[in-house]
Amino acid sequence: MNDPQATTTGGPPKSTADEPWPVRVVSQKVGAWIAKLGWVWVDGQVAQISRRAGSGVVFLTLRDPAADLSLTVTMHRDVLEMGAPDLAEGARVTLHAKPEFYPARGTLSLRADEIRQVGLGELLARLERLKKLLAAEGLFARERKRRLPFLPTRIGLITGQNTAAERDVLMNVKRRWPAADFRVAHVAVQGPNAVPQILNALKVLDDDETVDVIVIARGGGSVEDLLPFSDEALCRAVFAARTPVVSAIGHDPDTPLLDYVADLRASTPTDAAKRIVPDLGDELRMIELAQRRLDRAVLTLIGREQQRIEGWRSRPVLARPESLIDQRSTEVTALRDRAGRSLEHRVRRADDELRHTLARLRGLSPLATLQRGYAIVQRDDGHVVRAAGDVGTGDPLRVRLAEGELGTVVTSVSASGSVSGSASASASGSGEKDA
Repeated sequence: MNDPQATTTGGPPKSTADEPWPVRVVSQKVGAWIAKLGWVWVDGQVAQISRRAGSGVVFLTLRDPAADLSLTVTMHRDVLEMGAPDLAEGARVTLHAKPEFYPARGTLSLRADEIRQVGLGELLARLERLKKLLAAEGLFARERKRRLPFLPTRIGLITGQNTAAERDVLMNVKRRWPAADFRVAHVAVQGPNAVPQILNALKVLDDDETVDVIVIARGGGSVEDLLPFSDEALCRAVFAARTPVVSAIGHDPDTPLLDYVADLRASTPTDAAKRIVPDLGDELRMIELAQRRLDRAVLTLIGREQQRIEGWRSRPVLARPESLIDQRSTEVTALRDRAGRSLEHRVRRADDELRHTLARLRGLSPLATLQRGYAIVQRDDGHVVRAAGDVGTGDPLRVRLAEGELGTVVTSVSASGSVSGSASASASGSGEKDA
């Protein structure tokens, strides 16, 4: 079935399985779509230059420094001589070109009418802009950098094959830690193929669970030689890696952008070897020193505790344990004697007080008065007769003496108050005698 729109515009009908487009139609459409792009400025790295003798056309292979992509560029020899007469492979260029599709070969290329070789100043300016961009995104942040393991199980090394950087890292690591294990990935460390190979090696080593740290090493070189290690794609890949990455590029003054993104920046490959593994000799000496310090500390502690025990043993309570009992026994005896004396004193004083009280009682007793010759006269009802008028003639009376009692009867009462009478007496109070 035909496409009405295509029929009205005069174009070929829409392609279907029953009515497919011929190759020429597809080529024409592709060429038309590409032609719509027009003239563009393109930046890239020269991977190959082909100057054919007797031809006025020069062919370049222009590749993307951050990806494994390339395009063929054609230009007139005069354009090259005017814009970049000393152009060499690996140089960075900016050219003004128009994409063209060649239906006969089914290829895409660029036709350039102007080319400019990027100078050192422009390269540095671009690197500075990229540096600010990556810093703003946090790729250089110190807090995100990971700590290297003290003793890595396996070390991943990305470097050029048979290079001084490789020898420096391997030799110095083995010298410091002979049991160190490596997985080495050889890559191009400069030129158009460096970045893709380094990215591929980084992915392989980062996916290896046995690799604890990755070292990217290269010797010194010019700014152009070290450009791959300032590539944006490489910086982002290192930032995203799960394994700590050490940058050991060039010498101390060389600072590609990789140095800022890596978890650790080593000034040289030799310095990287010193930073990723400890020195076995130094560790053994430190262990020996620690052992001696530990021995001294233990001996000092034992000596101090022995002195403390000796001090305890020298105390009387431990030297003569019975002395404490003797001391307490002496104290008990002294307290007992003191208590006895105190009790005896109290009893003696109480006895004296009792004697004095008894003497006073005896001094105040009626019996004592009777013993001095006095008598007590009582009527039968027990009342004491204090006056003669208290009795009458014939009244019976009782006369109480110091020893015994007398029974008497009043015979007469004189006017002067004297009483006379007859009495019967008994020494015990039971006998009677006449008065």
